[in-house]
Formats: sequence, C-alpha cells, structure tokens
Amino acid sequence: MERKQKRMLRLKFALSLGAAAMVAIAMLATEANAQATEGELPQVSTVVEPLRPVVTEGQVFAELAAHNERRKSALHDYRVLRTYQVIDLKGKVHAEEVGRMEFLAPDKKTFTVNSEAGSSLVRHMALNPLIRSEIETAAGKEHHDSAISADNYSLDLLGEQQVGPYRCFVAEVLPKRKDKYLFAGKLWIDVDDYSVVRIEGHPAKKLSFWIERADFVRQYQNIEGFWLPQKDQTLVQVRLYGKKILTIDHQDYVVNAGQTKQARAIIPEADIALTSSH
Repeated sequence: MERKQKRMLRLKFALSLGAAAMVAIAMLATEANAQATEGELPQVSTVVEPLRPVVTEGQVFAELAAHNERRKSALHDYRVLRTYQVIDLKGKVHAEEVGRMEFLAPDKKTFTVNSEAGSSLVRHMALNPLIRSEIETAAGKEHHDSAISADNYSLDLLGEQQVGPYRCFVAEVLPKRKDKYLFAGKLWIDVDDYSVVRIEGHPAKKLSFWIERADFVRQYQNIEGFWLPQKDQTLVQVRLYGKKILTIDHQDYVVNAGQTKQARAIIPEADIALTSSH
C-alpha cells in the first residue's frame, strides 16, 4: 500500500510538473545565466538607469509588434539542439531528454529524440507532453491568446538595464485578466530592434491545486538577427513534493539553411513528429 501511495504521489508530481511547464511554454511561444540555487532563479544584477525621453508604453507595444512581424516573415527554417532536464535544488538530474527540434515555415515542427535518461515516468508524463504541447501550440491546434500586446498587458516602464551584451528597456508587466496563459512579472526589450531579450514571472492565475507556485525565466539570444530562446528555467513548487526545476537549453542553432544567401536577410512551428534515433 505504501509503495502504491508513493507511486501515485510521483504520478501527481509528474502531471503537475508537466502542466506547469506547458503553461510556461504557451505563455512564451509568441515570442546568462547562473544555475538556480537554493530555490531561486537567476536575476539581472545590473543597475536600472533612467529611461530615455519620449518612450511610452504605446510606442513600445507598437514597435514590438512591427519588428516581430518582420522577423516572422523572414524566418524560413531553423534547427536547434534541445536539452530538457528536471533537477532538484541540489543539482541532481531526475529526468533528461535531448533531441533536435526543427522548424519549417509557416507551421511545421518536428522533434527527434537523441538520448533519454532518468525517470521514465517524468519523461513520459511531463517532458514528452511538454514537447507535443509546444508543437501543437505553434501549429495553432491549441490557441491561447498569450501575445505580449496592449490587449493582454499593461507596461510600467522602469528604466533601462544591461542584460549581458544587450541594452534593454525594462518594464513591470501587468496582465489585464486572470488567465493561466498570461503572466505577471518583468520584461526586457532591446532598445535598438525592439526584441524580447528576457522574461521572468509567474502565471497570472493559479494553475492547479497541486501546483502551489510556478516561477519562470526565459533568456533569448540574437542568432543572425533573429531572437531565439537560449535558456528556459521553471521553478515549480508541487504540494507534498517540494520544489523542482525544469530547464530547457537551446544550443547549436542553424537558421535559414534552406534559403538562398540573398533570402536570409532579416529580419516562430503542424505536424507532430516525436521520433527516436535509438
């Protein structure tokens, strides 16, 4: 009986972790990182400096939408090596999945598994549904209005801040409704080309009885003029099970390889193909 109860608890943990991760991905799909320790996610430590004159919330939203549309229309394809891990606060890896995500415009994504390790329960109940959810959301099979736009959010511009090599506007983000696919937190936007550089926050609405809190950070990087995810970290506190961290590392991007050199200028996924190379 005790073994059965422990298995049910692990199952609830896996389902809860998967739900939290899928919501975080859905919130971020429209759009440095020291390792998290002691239950905290990495923070930006540079000084917030005064905002330059004549920058308004409306201008930021308008420029963000316009620049995103330009980049989207120029992005033909990419492939990236993904490493998904569930770790505890001591750094122990409980589950890992490594594979290659490929995108072909306008709406096709495929994921090929290269290697797997750790708990099969967590992989099957959390990581694999997370990957499928990303593919379905990008293909429009699961539509959630989570865009960073004036319809969904208001911005309180706090100033300017350096995030690695990027000079950014930093703003407090306030959702306009309680929706688990929206978030409350902070947003960093590059001052030159109005791209999202970093997002941190938590869902605007409680995800479930089992998930007491889910905090996330996503860092972007500039790859040949396209801003693509670099690292995701989601700290999930599950009732009766404690804290775990889901990380997604995005490495070795190859962008617009299917385009001619002239068509690669600038300035993101409907079929599900989750396969294995084993």
